[in-house]
Amino acid sequence: MILTADSDVASRTNKRRANEGWNTLFIGANRFTKKTDDPTPSEDMLFPVAFLVEKEPGAIVRPHFHQAEQFQVVVGGGGKFGVHDVDGIVVHYTGPYTAYGPLIASDKGLDWFTLRNGWDPGARYMPAERADLRQARARYPHREATAEVRGVYTEAELARLVADTEEAILAPAEDGVAAWRYRLAPGGTLTGPEPGLGGGQFWVILSGSMTATGDKLLPVKSCVFVPPEDAALQPVAGPPGAEILCMQFAARPRH
Repeated sequence: MILTADSDVASRTNKRRANEGWNTLFIGANRFTKKTDDPTPSEDMLFPVAFLVEKEPGAIVRPHFHQAEQFQVVVGGGGKFGVHDVDGIVVHYTGPYTAYGPLIASDKGLDWFTLRNGWDPGARYMPAERADLRQARARYPHREATAEVRGVYTEAELARLVADTEEAILAPAEDGVAAWRYRLAPGGTLTGPEPGLGGGQFWVILSGSMTATGDKLLPVKSCVFVPPEDAALQPVAGPPGAEILCMQFAARPRH
């Protein structure tokens, strides 16, 4: 089943104070929001999670890794993601048990989405967890990719589009990991990549608005999850047009 999260609704209802900033849950649950009596999802279970992290200027997140693979999308502020300087929209992918960081917010702060298709029990910080990371290497080699998303259109620029466009931000890998950027003119539509070629997809609206299911318009920073067993998403741009990211996870056995 396709899941949608309206950014306006999430900000009003699911925003909480966190260390050196704010966290807003969009889809699913993480270790901070999971109820204590709810069963913990298994590592191979499809369990989509999306939340927005907003760090204050100068905040630092130490190098760490996660059990789950994830995409992170920088949507505001600037700073560093490990060795990568970030300023503007950036897509960052890490496989399971891949250490990365530190994350350092500039004087503008640093805002990013964390998007996962599996449960994660929380960050495991280096160097304390180095032994467990080495033990996981045989099954999960280090895997990391970063790509800038340059020149996001304003609504005025989208309104002037005469043709819809598609761009591969991360070229598709053999296991399905990929990311694409789409620009749609007002009322434009597209048929997205086949979700079954990977492990499901997250879509994030960078500019304008769109509908994903039905006629509800989703504003900027809203997100959508499409599971691998569903048909390809067919978003429709709202009156201003839409600029959208689609990020696809690796295909692997799940239940």
